[in-house]
Amino acid sequence: MIHSWKIKKFKDLKSSEVYKILQLRNEVFVVEQNCVYQDADGKDAKSFHLIGFSQMDDVLAYCRIVPAGISYEEVSIGRVVTSPKIRGKGVGKELMVQALEKIKLLYSNVQVRIGAQVYLKEFYAEMGFVPVGKEYMEDNIPHIEMIKKVML
Repeated sequence: MIHSWKIKKFKDLKSSEVYKILQLRNEVFVVEQNCVYQDADGKDAKSFHLIGFSQMDDVLAYCRIVPAGISYEEVSIGRVVTSPKIRGKGVGKELMVQALEKIKLLYSNVQVRIGAQVYLKEFYAEMGFVPVGKEYMEDNIPHIEMIKKVML
């Protein structure tokens, strides 16, 4: 399971961490989901990176926290991913709890907007996110924007 959680600015990531993050994102988003898209979208350098490490320093869970004004007017959480090795063990929920806690510390009282894959809408609803707007296609996958107020 997750041995440690770390949050870092892009400039503070080690090259080995960047490699492991990109490797996991590509494994899941490109290969597993069979989705050809530009992962390097220019937002990583402006974001915080929340990483769940195994005891052996493998990246098992990851998301980026994107400041307001980059993806949306609100702070956002994106590139939410867990390793196939540990799925079904509650790590995705733990990742989101960690992300929301970090947002509280970084930004205090804010709204958080996500672009959720529709099949995960109930998962995010359980975390307190509410759908806003209509479903849309992104990289041939149905998505919906969802929002949550994060309070100290």
